[in-house]
Amino acid sequence: MALHIHEAWILLFVIPGLVTPAAISHEDYPADEGDQASSNDNLIFDDYRGKGCVDDSGFVYKLGERFFPGHSNCPCVCTEDGPVCDQPECPKIHPKCTKVEHNGCCPECKEVKNFCEYHGKNYKILEEFKPSPCEWCRCEPSNEVHCVVADCAVPECVNPVYEPEQCCPVCKNGPNCFAGTTIIPAGIEVKVDDCNICHCHNGDWWKPAQCSKRECQGKQAL
Repeated sequence: MALHIHEAWILLFVIPGLVTPAAISHEDYPADEGDQASSNDNLIFDDYRGKGCVDDSGFVYKLGERFFPGHSNCPCVCTEDGPVCDQPECPKIHPKCTKVEHNGCCPECKEVKNFCEYHGKNYKILEEFKPSPCEWCRCEPSNEVHCVVADCAVPECVNPVYEPEQCCPVCKNGPNCFAGTTIIPAGIEVKVDDCNICHCHNGDWWKPAQCSKRECQGKQAL
């Protein structure tokens, strides 16, 4: 009887060694549900079609919600068919715009050039100025300079002079004309020599004087 008991203990120590890991099936040791879910996390993606919209960074927007996808400044609205985005026709930027902002869907001009440049100088809109004695200029709202050049009248003398800061020449001694090489004033008869008395044409100062001969004083003396 003692012999049989001893053999039984030997079998109990030997049999566990005969059971290898390959002999154990997965059905005998089912994995926990939590372990199965954690092993498949990287393969599960939520489907938001008809429920919301996802932007480039993965942020989810609800139906009807307004958002700006990516780096766009044009808004989109989340619909059941996906994002519906504004694609407006943006107005052209003024060619003389000096400050443009891109905060909105379309670029906006915030500052237009409000001065004129003329010969290296700046002038305000509607400012009038004289770059030279004979020019009168104005800075127009179009940022362009319009100038008028003075049209001087024909001087009423043969010896006009130009004064500083004046455009047209002036006759400092009044109207006159030439009688030969002599300048005589207009409006009076002038005896230019012993035999000739001259006067200027009325209004035609550039023409030579009209002269008439009279008895010469030299002959009378003889």
